[in-house]
Amino acid sequence: MIQNLFNEKKAAQAAAYFLLRAGGPLTVLKLMKLLYLAERGSFERYGAPMIGDRLVSMPHGPVLSITYNHMSGELESAPDGWDSWIADRAEHNLDLRDRGALQSAEDNLLELSDADLAVLDDVWQKFGQMSASALRNWTHKNCPEWHDPDGSMIPMTPDDLFAALGFTPEQKREALARLQAESKVNAAFASVKG
Repeated sequence: MIQNLFNEKKAAQAAAYFLLRAGGPLTVLKLMKLLYLAERGSFERYGAPMIGDRLVSMPHGPVLSITYNHMSGELESAPDGWDSWIADRAEHNLDLRDRGALQSAEDNLLELSDADLAVLDDVWQKFGQMSASALRNWTHKNCPEWHDPDGSMIPMTPDDLFAALGFTPEQKREALARLQAESKVNAAFASVKG
């Protein structure tokens, strides 16, 4: 089973990247769509996640569920995690906790690799100017891994995503094997910390 891949610091810094590029707050819906598309783009490019979140189908499209729970204030933040970067939700908007201290994204977002930053930049270039509702509609039409949950939530598996991205059976097997190996390593580290 694949678990223990979520990296809260990377989720927070990826969100901070988009908020810096936006130059101000973003709606929860738009920020979530951008983050989902970045996670999807990382899978498509590298066969591996950037954030390692649980993927789910929700009424407004595909969602990174743990990140969404952080956005909603439902999860306690780790040190240097979500709450260190992202201010509390105001209405339906999110912004940086300290915009003045973060004038240059790449110089401050040290959890993100050059490959991560390339994916984030590509997503911003393609989708950054779209409205939240346009992004929602785009993901409904162009992300076949999303299924209408009829007002609920449906989990997505990496296998669902790989199939939607057109991975061959061999590519799917290799990517799933890497994810399972990473999950085991993360579980081993978690048991040592715990």
